[in-house]
Amino acid sequence: MLSILAAFEDSPASRTLAQITQASGLPQSTAHRLLGELETWGAVQRDAQGRYQIGLRLWELGQHAGRKLRDVVRPYLQDLFGLTQETVHFAIRDGAEVLYIDRVYGSRRVPQASRVGGRLPLHATAVGRAILAFEQDWVQGAILDGPLDPRTPQTMTDPAELRRELGKVRARGFALASEEVRLGSCSLAVPVFQPDGRIFGGLGIVLQIGRMHQLERYLPTLLGTAQRLQGGIAHLPATASSEPKPLPSSGTAATTGQR
Repeated sequence: MLSILAAFEDSPASRTLAQITQASGLPQSTAHRLLGELETWGAVQRDAQGRYQIGLRLWELGQHAGRKLRDVVRPYLQDLFGLTQETVHFAIRDGAEVLYIDRVYGSRRVPQASRVGGRLPLHATAVGRAILAFEQDWVQGAILDGPLDPRTPQTMTDPAELRRELGKVRARGFALASEEVRLGSCSLAVPVFQPDGRIFGGLGIVLQIGRMHQLERYLPTLLGTAQRLQGGIAHLPATASSEPKPLPSSGTAATTGQR
């Protein structure tokens, strides 16, 4: 049954029975039976064309996941938005991906690649690099030795180039990404640390690509907010951010999922 739900992991778009069968690897008869059970419970529902989509009951259940961390992060994100009026977000590492814990949308239209609860590759996002640059060497090595799939023609996928970029991020204290996950947008991100100095997550801001020259004007505000957020998360137990998924072994496909 979990393989059925996993078929919706990459996108919330509706799917046909054939698409779900292919994604789950289950026989069509089994997939159809399980979808019937999930539909009865409310985990999936049908659209006007008879395709399946995530149901409201499952969505409601999902709102409880990570709520404690999101509740801590939200006031700082709202304050950051109030100071910048731009789209801002907070993410943590989960395996070889960043998991977006919360986001506040600005009034300016920006091509969106991420959403709350969504995942994107560490190597292609500013928040991902802000986190990865301060991870332990073995974590960096596992990511750089694994698949570095391009999301756009601009995605940095050369391991040597990425290693150099991570060194720059660590030296200057912030990360940049330009059209590496979604064309038309760029991002600036800074690390957020735990009280013991270990990396906890990344705090980022997103602009239209035509305004990339304005990104670094927001750096002092990002750094100040990150420092305050570090104080806010100090009381959280280690389990509040959840244990990350295992890293992919070299040569195996990473799980799919910004900046």
